[in-house]
Amino acid sequence: MPVTPDGPPATAPVNPLALIRTRGYAVLLVMTALLGIPISAVAFGFLALVSELQSLTYTDLPRGLGFDGTPSWWPIPLLALTGLLVALTIKYLPGEAGHKPAEGLVSTGAPTAAELPGVALAAIASLGAGVVLGPEAPLIALGGGLAVFAVRAAKRDMQPNAIALLGAAGSFAAVSTLLGSPLLGAFLLMEAAGLGGAMMAVVLVPGLLAAGVGALMFTGLGSWTGLGTYSLVLQQVPHADRPDLAGFGWALVIGVAAALFGTGIRRTALLLQARVEPRRVAGTVLTGVLVGVAALVYAEWTGNEASDVLYSGQSALGPLLADQAGYTVGTLVILVGCKAVAYSLSLSSFRGGPVFPSMFVGAAGGLAMAHLPGLDVTSGFAMGVGAMCVAMLKLPMTAVLLATLLLGTEGVTVMPLVIVAVVVSYVLTIRLSPAPAPAPAPPAESH
Repeated sequence: MPVTPDGPPATAPVNPLALIRTRGYAVLLVMTALLGIPISAVAFGFLALVSELQSLTYTDLPRGLGFDGTPSWWPIPLLALTGLLVALTIKYLPGEAGHKPAEGLVSTGAPTAAELPGVALAAIASLGAGVVLGPEAPLIALGGGLAVFAVRAAKRDMQPNAIALLGAAGSFAAVSTLLGSPLLGAFLLMEAAGLGGAMMAVVLVPGLLAAGVGALMFTGLGSWTGLGTYSLVLQQVPHADRPDLAGFGWALVIGVAAALFGTGIRRTALLLQARVEPRRVAGTVLTGVLVGVAALVYAEWTGNEASDVLYSGQSALGPLLADQAGYTVGTLVILVGCKAVAYSLSLSSFRGGPVFPSMFVGAAGGLAMAHLPGLDVTSGFAMGVGAMCVAMLKLPMTAVLLATLLLGTEGVTVMPLVIVAVVVSYVLTIRLSPAPAPAPAPPAESH
């Protein structure tokens, strides 16, 4: 069906690439650029609010109550209260507060206008209090929902396929710089949506335009406010050795380990989700308490801050790599275990995205393995990120790009190892996943 902003849909099959030559497609590109400005501004405000809430709840509030620093037990009551707020939002506001992170990063379409408040409230409460989830899924939903709402308010007779395209572009704008580059966000959205073939170009062009506009807005707002762009950036990347036979051996090991570990995290989250949903309020509050306990165990066991376990890990990835020499093998193993437990619990009950915690768990695991012979720090870090990311998301291209582009020139060096680790993890993860139910047979024709 042709993508045009108005008029009746054509019924004859049309070459998707021919749509790009139409006047209607040019109009859609203009609309995409215009929508990208306010949507990226809203996304920037969302991330700024979450950042301020994280500082307020974990640093300013304990000091305001007279504590000398943040007590290691502080996350327990904080996350219990957050669990109550999120549970009530899911239970009573339309749309169940959007995407269920335990089910992966899947394309479910843009939320309706009535569902947007619940999506925003549950995500802000979850992320602001330190739940182990990221902002990418809520931003994708909010960007798409706001774009669809604006388009329908301005032009009621627009075709559904054009509305869907603009909704996708809104999502591109919202996550334009979150992963460090507009291209990474574009690949994430395309792979999650299963786009391919000639139709991919039809959706990709307005998506990239929205992402470019969004990146410019994030850069401008970050400079104007002094808050930065909230982008994933690694400042100090150690030198990586050129791949050798030992490195490829480690790629196999890390790929297998990530598939097994990631499958355990995901299955536990789905099992807990099924237990929490029938008793939403009590279950989510208890889950929040257990996330706080995981952070407390890590803090008391290692002497480090409980915040290492809390939050998505987006802003902690750079310091983890830069300061890796300060982490012993034992500390890294405890960190991986506690973060994985908190991640699985968060996936089951709260609202947010699964990408950044998977990257952090994989990075910490790769750094722990780098203490063994034959594996350098940067290679272990990159392979761990890619292998765990694909185990949780099942998006192999996105996993390879996330693990390599962020490392700059060192990422190019380790890319062959990352590809092997990602492929091994992906194939084993698919083998460990339940087989899809067979499609129902078509009804027999009556004669």
